[in-house]
Amino acid sequence: MLKLEIILAENDVMNISEGLKEIGIGGLTVVKVRGRGAKTAAEIHTSKGMEIFVPHFADKYRLMVVIPESKEEKAVEIIKKNSREGKIFISQMLRAIDISSGNEGDEVI
Repeated sequence: MLKLEIILAENDVMNISEGLKEIGIGGLTVVKVRGRGAKTAAEIHTSKGMEIFVPHFADKYRLMVVIPESKEEKAVEIIKKNSREGKIFISQMLRAIDISSGNEGDEVI
């Protein structure tokens, strides 16, 4: 099993979600976060346009999904195709357990 963490600078969540559903990946967690990357956040004009404020952090979206290793390449391609900007981090999952049923492994994802 693999865990994909995707950080998006723009809200491309629905496009990615629909694409992942098409290959049988249903579970997806989305969190709106604030952060910074290599680029700075957009300037905000305040006080009737007389002052400029540059925020240190910008709104971003963090998606988390656990997938079987066999779907890694397809999932990455869907995310890349349906995103304008962001990062994908992939890590190994040692174990997954369904709390209510007690089932473990690929069958719980």
